[in-house]
Amino acid sequence: MTSGNPLMLPMNDRVRQSFVRRCVSDILNGLSDGLTHFSGASRAAVIFALRPDSPMLLCDPQNLLKGHEPICKSLYLDNQSWRTNEKVRFDRKHYAEIIPIKDPGLAGLLSHGGYSGSVFFQQWFTEQHPDLCATGPTECWLEHAVWRFSHDLANDAELYTGISGYFLKEYATHAVRDHIIDLMNVQLGWDTSMRIYPILDAVLMISETQEEGSWAEGRLLFVDPGMLDQLHFLVKFQEELRPQLINYKHVRKLLLTVERSGRSLVSDGRAILGICDDTLPSFSICADFRGRYGFLKVNRGKVCSFADGRFSSTTYQAKLVQLEELLLESELKRFDCYFIFKIVVSLVQHAQRRKHGCAVVIDLNERPVRISGQTLSPPLDLRKPYTLKLTKSLAKVDGAIHIGADMHLHGFACLLDGRAFEGEDLARGARYNSALRFTAEHPKIIVVVVSSDRPVSVIHQGMDIQGACAWTQQGGCMYHLDRLDYWVGL
Repeated sequence: MTSGNPLMLPMNDRVRQSFVRRCVSDILNGLSDGLTHFSGASRAAVIFALRPDSPMLLCDPQNLLKGHEPICKSLYLDNQSWRTNEKVRFDRKHYAEIIPIKDPGLAGLLSHGGYSGSVFFQQWFTEQHPDLCATGPTECWLEHAVWRFSHDLANDAELYTGISGYFLKEYATHAVRDHIIDLMNVQLGWDTSMRIYPILDAVLMISETQEEGSWAEGRLLFVDPGMLDQLHFLVKFQEELRPQLINYKHVRKLLLTVERSGRSLVSDGRAILGICDDTLPSFSICADFRGRYGFLKVNRGKVCSFADGRFSSTTYQAKLVQLEELLLESELKRFDCYFIFKIVVSLVQHAQRRKHGCAVVIDLNERPVRISGQTLSPPLDLRKPYTLKLTKSLAKVDGAIHIGADMHLHGFACLLDGRAFEGEDLARGARYNSALRFTAEHPKIIVVVVSSDRPVSVIHQGMDIQGACAWTQQGGCMYHLDRLDYWVGL
């Protein structure tokens, strides 16, 4: 970015200019930090104009919008219609009256924006990760950033507390709650007695409570009292003996009655009412416990996941986007890339469902390298369904399975060796670090590592591609504001 450009803000006071920079920087830092914990490494950027006649400004410290210059030029410079909005009362007293702006639909990005009395125009952006349960919580996060920026600039610099960034950093539970409220208001209206925060607290506490050394499994269904007649109860508890939701240990014990079944415990948000079958009412919230992690759903649709006492966006299903890109960049034919990718995805998802770790070596050499282990002669054709099924069982054995570019299984229980190097991660296990060492010495080999308690890792040339980050987090910085016309090269 051209950080040395003059801003020509419609304010003469340099203190005011510095105040705007500080507000933007604090919000971007909090937004990026919070979303990184919720969804993985996340960047954030903003485009805004303080007044109707102000130049459009940009703050993009991690180059999130790089490559989108043409569409930004078309939307905000060539077209000036955004400067006219008769509904906006440009007065700092009306900072809370946010008039939403349509998402411009930039590829790979989520955004939210609005007009207000203190910031005439603002649009906040972050990246859309490929494994989101739902985009709703992230969009609520961005919506709150719009409100915080409008609120902060409605005050004078002397009154600024800097709390917006800290609040956005810890916004995960609030974002989940806000998204559920939005869905609930559409279907139930405002007249409901269900309180979402106690439900979210209960879900996290139950997920962290073990029963005889085992984590919770089974479904806990939350239903508005007015919809209980839509359920098919198998068991109803006596009203005076109903376990209270706040008694997490008791609820955890009761989950044993619906474990690995089509049944659900039913709660009205205060107590456990009984056990029902798989029939759902017109609106419900479901906590689907699956051991070390689980999913929060609204009407069977995933909202987010939860594990280790916090909510996140991950689906716990390997998308393996980076693997697909590596295969397409290789010398293989596209048809072969497609089949190898489908084979690996099938193996990885089977290992995840069965909750066991494994490592898959994808050997792109013309002649597969020799790896110590159970070498197969002749190799097995993985395009045949029964062979692929057998390979899923072989993947349970300690060691890696060895797949060649010919889509054949060349070995299993393979031991990956290599010399130690600086890129190792001592916080990870032997399977992961062995893959780092092996791929560092074999450039045409990709290793996919599945851990029972971690996301899937795609390792190539001694580096975790999934964990690689192309930008450096600059927390605690005061960022530069650029004029959009200079940024696009006008």
